[in-house]
Amino acid sequence: MKLKNTLGIAIGSIVAVTSFGVLAQGQGAVEGELFYKKQYNDSVNHVEDGFNPGASIGYFLTDDLSLNATYDKTNHTRSNDGTGNQKIKGDNFGLNAQYHFGSVGDALRPYVSGGVAHKSMTNVIADGHSGRDQSTFLTAGAGVKYYFTDNLFARAGVEADYKLDNGKWDYAPTIGLGVNFGGSGGKVAPAPAPVPAPAPEPAPEAPVAEVVRVELDVKFDFDKSVVKPNSYADIKNLADFMKQYPQTTTVVEGHTDSVGPDAYNQKLSERRANAVKQVLVNQYGVGANRVQSVGYGESRPVADNATEAGRAINRRVEASVEAQAK
Repeated sequence: MKLKNTLGIAIGSIVAVTSFGVLAQGQGAVEGELFYKKQYNDSVNHVEDGFNPGASIGYFLTDDLSLNATYDKTNHTRSNDGTGNQKIKGDNFGLNAQYHFGSVGDALRPYVSGGVAHKSMTNVIADGHSGRDQSTFLTAGAGVKYYFTDNLFARAGVEADYKLDNGKWDYAPTIGLGVNFGGSGGKVAPAPAPVPAPAPEPAPEAPVAEVVRVELDVKFDFDKSVVKPNSYADIKNLADFMKQYPQTTTVVEGHTDSVGPDAYNQKLSERRANAVKQVLVNQYGVGANRVQSVGYGESRPVADNATEAGRAINRRVEASVEAQAK
């Protein structure tokens, strides 16, 4: 009855512990288990088979490999075959490694195990004798764990014990109930995110060059190609601009009104354009190779040739120069 009460309390404690958020399988986990096994005592004469309760505690070195310390107690067996049917008690301490197959989080995880154990049993020789039989065993086992949750599991397996002093084997089918807590859950800690390099300073924008422009509009009298004195200041202004920006060139364009034959007006427009060019070159020193003159006759009016005022506007020479300011 005491054993039933003890197991009931232990199982209740295991279930309660599974409510804590720190529980986890995998590397770093601690595994606790209560188990019960059928012990076949073939290596010792005159000892019946028994049932041994026990417990183990283990630590997962990796997600798959655990190192476990175990203890079980012999207190449900007797001597036989003329030895007085005495109660036999004993203690069994062990250390083993378990290797689990599958992956962390699988419901079923088969395992194999191997290790060493030391057993001590009383009253195993003869009637009335209270001596103690002590032996060291090599252990090997296999089984499977079933995880009800990520952390609560049941285990079923079998263990074989090889007695070093007489070369005999004992066997023990086992069932158990246990919990895991404190592990990584099979997750690898993420590598720290690299610190981003500071963004490079934007290169200063190149200043946008300002475009400067000079325009020339010289008016002429009817049927004349002589530059009037009041236009010289405008021509000089254009010449000074071209000297300031020696890479510039210009086209001087001559025009007429619509009075007169087309051929005559074409020649007149060319003479007007050339007259302005000569002022630029000869009087104000602009290189002749930088000035081109062309006549368009009456083909490009900018005002109404039906009126005198419009015709006066059309009798003209135009030029323009533009450059990027320094």
